[in-house]
Parts: sequence; structure tokens; C-alpha cells
Amino acid sequence: MQAFVYDGQELCYRDDYPEPQPSTGEALIRVLVAGICGTDLEIARGYMGFRGVPGHEFVGVVEQASDPTWVGRRVVGEINAACGECPTCQAGHPTHCPHRTTLGISGRNGAFAEFLTLPIGNLHPVPDGMPDEIAVFTEPLAAALEILEQVHLRPTDRVAVLGAGRLGQLIARVLRLTGCELVVWGRHPAKLERLRALGVDVRSDEPHPRAWADVVVEATGTPDGVTLARKLVRPRGTLVLKSTYHGQVKADFTGLVIDEMTLVGSRCGPFPPALRLLAHNLVPVSDLVEATYPLPQASTAFQHASAPGVLKVLLRMREGI
Repeated sequence: MQAFVYDGQELCYRDDYPEPQPSTGEALIRVLVAGICGTDLEIARGYMGFRGVPGHEFVGVVEQASDPTWVGRRVVGEINAACGECPTCQAGHPTHCPHRTTLGISGRNGAFAEFLTLPIGNLHPVPDGMPDEIAVFTEPLAAALEILEQVHLRPTDRVAVLGAGRLGQLIARVLRLTGCELVVWGRHPAKLERLRALGVDVRSDEPHPRAWADVVVEATGTPDGVTLARKLVRPRGTLVLKSTYHGQVKADFTGLVIDEMTLVGSRCGPFPPALRLLAHNLVPVSDLVEATYPLPQASTAFQHASAPGVLKVLLRMREGI
């Protein structure tokens, strides 16, 4: 099959990559569209030591499954494949299963290929009429929604989002629905303008006020974002960390103790509400798509996605589909 592969040194397009074979309880999915996110760019810099096919944001069609009712259905899929048997899974935390594989990130080939495999239990049907280019946002939108699963936001709260990139855009679009006093800080005027058009208060050159926010969401994708976030959040406030990157971060943990901060790591989130929000256009996403490339042009697509100020770049596996 065709695939875009990371070998530990570089990303390259191949037309002879082995097609995956589904294990018991898994489905074989023909990928239609996949999205390039910041984690994919970090993988090319060594994040997680991954080797193989990256990519975890996708929409596809089930080609083969032990449950025939899934065959032919258009789906999106949760990216963590858990064992289902260990104490962590039995406690209801499968995304933290110590034996899990993660699509396109750890131990499992991902979505930048014609086919992928996932457990049937990870799949969610895409509503009829929803374009592929909208459905492909389900996974990152679910990650944005996870913040509301972890932190109770009141309409009276002051909330700051640092970063107006791929994930920061979705986070801001979700949090504005809570009625909180929301401000987004970013560096690229074009990205901020997309949020301003939705009624979000955005800042660029203005200084970051000290101890202004009850909740700060760090989504810059850079280690420096943690320092800025720490400055913004008030004593006894909450700092939500969404960025993943290759490398280490220096942090003043003594200051966190003195100010009695709540530190929240936030990762994957719920798919059903993400699909509902997309279906009803409560979180608009079509304006975030910068370009779509065919899979053989994946190298060009990655270069485009890496350019400053660029938001979502998509890969379509087969032209004309």
C-alpha cells in the first residue's frame, strides 16, 4: 500500500509498504482523509522514539471487521488501543493502559497510509452528510473537550488560552461556549483574526498580566509557553497543559507549591460530543483548513504544515475519493 513513513531519520513516501492485518477484535479501515497535527511534526523530531507510519487524525471506511455490521461504515477512531484486562483498564482508565498502543504515536502504524487497523471498540460512526474534511477534526476536538471533563469552568471564571495554533483554535472555540471571560494570546495575526471573527477576545503584543486568570490553558507547543502560563495564573488557580513536544521543560515547582496551584495534564477526550458539536456546527472548523494534498505529496504537505502561521493541512489518500 501507499504510506508516508518515518524511519528514525526522515519521513518518506513509499508505495510498497505492507498492508496491516487486523488482529482479533480489530477492523481494517481504508483511510479517506487524515490531518497533520503538531504531534506529527514532533515525531519527525524524535518525539516518543516512534518508527513507522505516523498520523492519528483520520476519517475512513471499514473494509473488514469481525462484526459485519461495521463493514462499509464511515468512521473515526479513538487512538489508544488498550488491553482491556489490566487493573488500569478495569478501573475505567483505558487511555492510560500500560500495555496500550497509540495510533501513529507508539507501537501502532497510523493514518498516513491507505489502510490502518484499530479495535472495533475504538470506532465511532460519522453522521451521514458530514464532509470528510469536517469529520477529520473529531480527534483534536475531543482533545479540546477533555479540558471540560477535567476542570469545572464557571461563566464567571477568567480563562486564558496561550497559543492560537491547531489545537489552541479548537480549545478556544470550545471554551467560548461556557460563557467564561476568555482571552487568547497568540503570535500570528491571521490565526487570531479567525477567533476574533467568532467573538473571542484575542491579544498579541499586549503584555501578559500577572495572576490574571483563574484557569490557563497552555497550548503553544513550545517549552516557553509554560513560563508564560505560570505568570498568568492566579494563586490557587489551575494550569492546564496541552502541549506535547520533544524535549524537556524547566519549571519552578517551589512556586507552584507556594501558590497552591492545581496542575492538570490533558490529553485525549470524548468522541461522541465532538461529533455532535461538529454535526451542528457549534464548533466551526472549515476555516482552519489551509490545504489538502494527495498522499504521494505528503512531504510537501509536511513542509507546508511546518511553516509559521499555518493551521490544518490535510492528506487525502486517493485522488477523486
